[in-house]
Amino acid sequence: MAILSALATEVLIPVAGVIGIAFAVVQWVLVSQVKLSPAAAAAGGSKNGYGDYLIEEEEGLNDHNVVVKCAEIQNAISEGATSFLFTEYQYVGIFMSIFAVVIFLFLGSVEGFSTKSQPCTYSEGKFCKPALFTALFSTASFLLGAITSLVSGFLGMKIATYANARTTLEARKGVGKAFITAFRSGAVMGFLLASSGLVVLYITINVFKLYYGDDWEGLFESITGYGLGGSSMALFGRVGGGIYTKAADVGADLVGKVERNIPEDDPRNPAVIADNVGDNVGDIAGMGSDLFGSYAESSCAALVVASISSFGINHDFTGMCYPLLVSSVGIIVCLITTLFATDFFEIKAVKEIEPALKKQLIISTALMTVGIAIISWLALPAKFTIYNFGTQKEVSNWGLFFCVAIGLWAGLIIGFVTEYYTSNAYR
Repeated sequence: MAILSALATEVLIPVAGVIGIAFAVVQWVLVSQVKLSPAAAAAGGSKNGYGDYLIEEEEGLNDHNVVVKCAEIQNAISEGATSFLFTEYQYVGIFMSIFAVVIFLFLGSVEGFSTKSQPCTYSEGKFCKPALFTALFSTASFLLGAITSLVSGFLGMKIATYANARTTLEARKGVGKAFITAFRSGAVMGFLLASSGLVVLYITINVFKLYYGDDWEGLFESITGYGLGGSSMALFGRVGGGIYTKAADVGADLVGKVERNIPEDDPRNPAVIADNVGDNVGDIAGMGSDLFGSYAESSCAALVVASISSFGINHDFTGMCYPLLVSSVGIIVCLITTLFATDFFEIKAVKEIEPALKKQLIISTALMTVGIAIISWLALPAKFTIYNFGTQKEVSNWGLFFCVAIGLWAGLIIGFVTEYYTSNAYR
């Protein structure tokens, strides 16, 4: 049996998710303390860089025209990105509705929309819930995953358009302040995405459990729709936004530079604003949905594997929630690692940014390895079985730890190898 009790698991997962969301809100508040309105400076206030004064007078940086211009450009980009996403989401909503009906019809027709209990596939002698209700719950989880994916992308876009001008203005005080503002704004989307995805998935499992009871096989089979919904929405965000930004980029270059001799990325060229809008809806909103889709898919796949193992047969809730526990530990580890960039280390020059980010990767990977080892020891029994093409194969908790740890370090190594072969810093 696992050392970690089911009650402790029930508490640890949502608490980690709530902590992540709260930390994201704190980062948002810290970013918002960089003021964009020059009117606030005239009213008086502190001059510590985070009060009402945006630009300290003694540094000669109190050019309010620059502040106003930054605010205008930011508003234009934010308005364009919001309009694009709302328009895109209207079409996505139509697709979502049609595809939800298709999922229900396909899954429900497996047993002819039967309302009778069916023999379980992986647990002989036991009966599982009817196929009709599995289809219904799968459709609901698909819609929930799709909505969560869209919200993740939208929130990412909002913080990006909120922080862009603030990062620009902070850069006039030094690279360090700009780096912290940019890093914190990125942390907002990262923590919101991972934490909200974890909390929504956990709540969905507990709500579905009210109907499924001990039928873990049917429960987690219906949960897989959550990952499918996230990935489906990511397709629209990445591809739609990517096409839009490339079209705007080419248009800005052809008309602006070739015909009108306007410098590249000059805000006087409307296509440049459109290009920035595309970057936000494709590279940020689309990326947010894409990351959520990958995160939800991998979690749901691992839950399905757990449900047809000895954890599902023995009703070991802690063992089945091992993927969610790993995500919970990941949120806490990333929270600690974030402090190394914003509070423990100080960036003073541009050349220090890349090493600082590399340290983040190494520190987080090392801490996460320790976290995975602890969770594997606490949440998993020393020996358990996993379904292996018709038979239950016995494995150990340290074997599962090595699987996760190897994937973790492989990701780090791939990143460094890619950087070596694509960076101009190497021969």
